[in-house]
Amino acid sequence: MQASAELLRAIPHMWRFRTERQRRESILRLERIFRFSNFAEALSFTNRVGDLAEAEGHHPAILTEWGQVTVTLWTHAIRGLHRNDFIVAAKIDSLVAAP
Repeated sequence: MQASAELLRAIPHMWRFRTERQRRESILRLERIFRFSNFAEALSFTNRVGDLAEAEGHHPAILTEWGQVTVTLWTHAIRGLHRNDFIVAAKIDSLVAAP
C-alpha cells in the first residue's frame, strides 16, 4: 500500500483509491471520474480509453453516463494495484486534452 500511495502522488489528484469487496477479500482499485458537457463527448472519451486499453493490454472498468465517464483500474491477476495501473492512469489523463 505504501508503494501505491507514492505512485498515486505521481498522477493528478483526481484519481483516488477505492476498495471493493469481492467474495471474502478487499481489492484496492484506482478510480477517477471524468466530466464532460454531454453524452457524445463522454462516449468519444470512452472510445479513446478503449483504444488505449487495447493497445496497452490493460483493460479498466469503464462506466459511461451522460456527461461523465468513471474509469476504474486494477490488475486482475494480483487482485490489486500494480505499477502498470498508475502508468495507464497517466496515459488516460493525457487523453482528456486529445481531440
